[in-house]
Amino acid sequence: MEHSRLILKDNSQSVEFQMRILERSGLGEETCLPPPIHYIPPTPTMEAARGEAEVVIFTAIDDLMKKTGLKPKDIDILIVNCSLFSPTPSLSAMVVNKYKLRSNIQSFNLSGMGCSAGLISIDLARDLLQVHPNSYALVVSTEIITPNYYKGSERAMLLPNCLFRMGGATILLSNKRRDRYRSKYRLVHVVRTHKGADNKAFRCVFEQEDPQGKVGINLSKDLMVIAGEALKSNITTIGPLVLPASELLLFLLTLINRKILNPEWKPYIADFKQAVEHFCIHAGGRAVIDELQKNLQLSAEHVEASRMTLHRFGNTSSSSLWYEMSYIEVKGRMKRGDRVWQIAFGSGFKCNSAVWKCNRTIKTPTDGPWRDCIDKYPVHIPETVKL
Repeated sequence: MEHSRLILKDNSQSVEFQMRILERSGLGEETCLPPPIHYIPPTPTMEAARGEAEVVIFTAIDDLMKKTGLKPKDIDILIVNCSLFSPTPSLSAMVVNKYKLRSNIQSFNLSGMGCSAGLISIDLARDLLQVHPNSYALVVSTEIITPNYYKGSERAMLLPNCLFRMGGATILLSNKRRDRYRSKYRLVHVVRTHKGADNKAFRCVFEQEDPQGKVGINLSKDLMVIAGEALKSNITTIGPLVLPASELLLFLLTLINRKILNPEWKPYIADFKQAVEHFCIHAGGRAVIDELQKNLQLSAEHVEASRMTLHRFGNTSSSSLWYEMSYIEVKGRMKRGDRVWQIAFGSGFKCNSAVWKCNRTIKTPTDGPWRDCIDKYPVHIPETVKL
């Protein structure tokens, strides 16, 4: 906020708007912005953006290789997703060159699909593994903040400055028989829904130029409405795949009663707590988590991983789901047979979800993103923090 007052010294209303958002955001004091954004004024150059990408992506890949014993030549499929920073050469090419990956690697670079792109990458990896037997797929999910910091006065475009932070994750998927029992999770379902049939949905999250010629990310006031519609569509698809027969029967009976007997009858909200043990809701903001907790009738513990991830790391876009999964692991809550439902929202407007089943009880990790702070979590997050 000190920097914001200096950068926007001629626009006190924008400064006060950002202050109000930050006070109610649910973000803590340890979230990270890249070095170029700390300068006054910020210096979002192409070189600086690549520097951020290298720090985030290479560190995550190095950690994964150390944990798994994976060697660069073992990787058969590489998928990198980053929505807002799409340079040439691509980020996937940067990874191939850095680690000297094989010349025949299947390499993909996904951009422009928002915070749900991580699960789109998982779905793509699953499809590729179905046609490439005995293979490893490496998925890299991140968002690069440096080139997208907004210095104008449009409120909808100032909002991302308050919520988005540095972060990234790498995920290794395998269809090798010997990894059946070594792997922590098995991918059960991926469901992708797109609520983009009209311009209203498209305008929810997009990059635009303001009247002063400054470019930023626009978060429309229609965001939660469209997100709710996309979520309903996704739930309708994934419900029959995961819900027990008793829940499906109650839903069917309620639907018949509403159609035939009484249209005023309240629709039945399925109890997904009977289908999955853990929920990883994209940490896009406090309002997103609140809305899903209400709609799915979840307890405070069910959304704890999402709220604590938002507090500690902020909105790390497509990688937030993996910070949340890691939180559940380090808290010692992930048991053999547990099912995890990841729910992500993205521009367009998309709602994508994935269901995983835990292959074995996860021993509490001593490394990972929470290693230096997990002892103090969960923390109480007040409605408003005066800055």
